[in-house]
Amino acid sequence: MLRICFLDAKTLGSDANLSGLAEFGDISIYNTTKSEDVIDRIKDQDIVITNKVVLNESNLKPALNLKLICVAATGTNNIDLGYAKSRGIAVTNVAGYSTQSVAQHTFAMLFYLLESLKYYDEYVKSMDYSKSDVFTHLEKPFTELYGKTWGIIGLGTIGGTVACIARAFGCRVVYYSTSGMNNNGEYERVELDKLMEVSDIVSIHAPLNDRTRNLIDYRCLQSMKKSAILINLGRGGIVNENDLAKALDEDLIMGAALDVLESEPIKPSNPLLALKKREKLIITPHIAWASVEARRRLINELNLNIKAFLNNEVRNRVD
Repeated sequence: MLRICFLDAKTLGSDANLSGLAEFGDISIYNTTKSEDVIDRIKDQDIVITNKVVLNESNLKPALNLKLICVAATGTNNIDLGYAKSRGIAVTNVAGYSTQSVAQHTFAMLFYLLESLKYYDEYVKSMDYSKSDVFTHLEKPFTELYGKTWGIIGLGTIGGTVACIARAFGCRVVYYSTSGMNNNGEYERVELDKLMEVSDIVSIHAPLNDRTRNLIDYRCLQSMKKSAILINLGRGGIVNENDLAKALDEDLIMGAALDVLESEPIKPSNPLLALKKREKLIITPHIAWASVEARRRLINELNLNIKAFLNNEVRNRVD
């Protein structure tokens, strides 16, 4: 019987149904795994599932039976792919499962800021509205998306979905290709400087690499409209957090929404936690990917990846 372990199942939520994994063998499920425990937990396993636990040469070397690493995410930067290949260890990931979830969260964060929803909710619940002499309250005026320019950094599958929704709201969509290789004929491709200057909303849906690290710095933020909103649902590290904190406190832009940070969980020393103008920023704890449906798709794809690998092994043995 195959031995399988999931090193950080807690990252998929307490409501995740992992029972399907049992059909493949003897399954050990760990909520979290510290780096010092990795070797002991994987050394006798045939299949290892990980979301964010790092697997490298030092901890993979003693795992002599290991045949397959399943990454419970799209990114594989936590896996030493070169070493895995040298050992003949297959590595699979899951792509495309969270597109709708991330696109939805993009707009949820935008509207929270654009329409000052926190302020208005607190205005009513504080009983101030009940004392009003008029039926409405317009202390925080908001604008419509219709007719605005939406700039997208990283027009991949998620960025393309956001672009489609933004267009449905009546936005003009422009995009910047971080790789320089995306030529989507549906939307206008522009250089980064122009995108930052003309956009009313800028949303980031790009990976973190040498081209995108600290891509959005103080100079970029200075070039934005004072009424603009910046949204990062790509990767932490693309936006320089020190520069963003400074820009928000100086009112260079209207607001920012972040679902990803350079260090996760957030460090107490992060400058964004010390903003003077806290109402200009919303931060969520890397949840955009994690709708109930997205997590179900992810688990289903994990099962399919294992099944496909095992079927392939059977075919190899038969052939």
